[in-house]
Amino acid sequence: MSDFNISVPVYLINGILESGKTSFLNFTIRQDYFQIDDLTLLITCEEGEETFDEKELLKYNTVLEIIENPSDFTFEYLRTLHRKYHPDRVLLEYNPLWGTQTLRDMKLPLGWGISQEIILVDGSSYQIYRSNMQSVFSEMVRNADMVIFNRCKANDPLTDYRRGLKVVNPSCEISFENDEGELIDLFEDSVPYDMDASPIEIADMDYGIFYVDMDEHPERYAGKTVRFRARAMKSKKKEAEYFVPGRKAMTCCADDTQMIGYLCKTPLAVHLKHGEWVQVTAKVAYEYSGFYHGQGPVLYAEQVTSCEALADEMVYFN
Repeated sequence: MSDFNISVPVYLINGILESGKTSFLNFTIRQDYFQIDDLTLLITCEEGEETFDEKELLKYNTVLEIIENPSDFTFEYLRTLHRKYHPDRVLLEYNPLWGTQTLRDMKLPLGWGISQEIILVDGSSYQIYRSNMQSVFSEMVRNADMVIFNRCKANDPLTDYRRGLKVVNPSCEISFENDEGELIDLFEDSVPYDMDASPIEIADMDYGIFYVDMDEHPERYAGKTVRFRARAMKSKKKEAEYFVPGRKAMTCCADDTQMIGYLCKTPLAVHLKHGEWVQVTAKVAYEYSGFYHGQGPVLYAEQVTSCEALADEMVYFN
């Protein structure tokens, strides 16, 4: 979507209506660390309860353009804005109901490119929106650099929210704020299995927690032995001495699933059937692998045995 030579960075602020996007931008634009000498173009694709003060924005060398209809959000119109203002950067307050995928596939004016994508989520209504607009949330989060939950309560299942989003986008940063805008510390050290056991027994229902936690905290698992059940996903190379024991995860709906799992090295891989259910006992290492194109968890199998298929193989994230 963007040119490799980005001269006009686009900061994409996304989120459902009344999720706090305008408040976030009004605050950010006024901060000293955000000031630049040249012009900032602020484009908003929706108007909620909070609005922008155009005269106030001019104090921060920022001009506002409002796009009210999806049909007006075109390459031609954006190019017109570029020629009109010649901005040094663009802030885009986007309406995800216009189609996040459409935005990512859309051609941008020469030099424009998405530099950062931030998602704002109203924590007080997240579960309602998540239940009714799962595909929209998944598309928003899939390419996000940061997700900010605001208006959260201490008793909200914030850890579940975080794990669910991490399956869709493992690399995004996620933070939670209360009604006063203060950060909430999750204290995510606890997991529902015994980290001191050998092997660490991962219950079928806890596979998703294990998958996310090992990605985020490899130091907890390096050198330890784990045991779990999964499908054997084999390489196309018949003699490959590795496979991926994985499970299907539902990221937004029944029609949007993906296999999640980590590389497992073992000479036994050549004897496995693709897709068969196995119980894996393996020692965990954290090392470079071409499979990840970088560092990542690598399992060294001590035992791989056939097992019964799970009644429900899907991994669910709230």
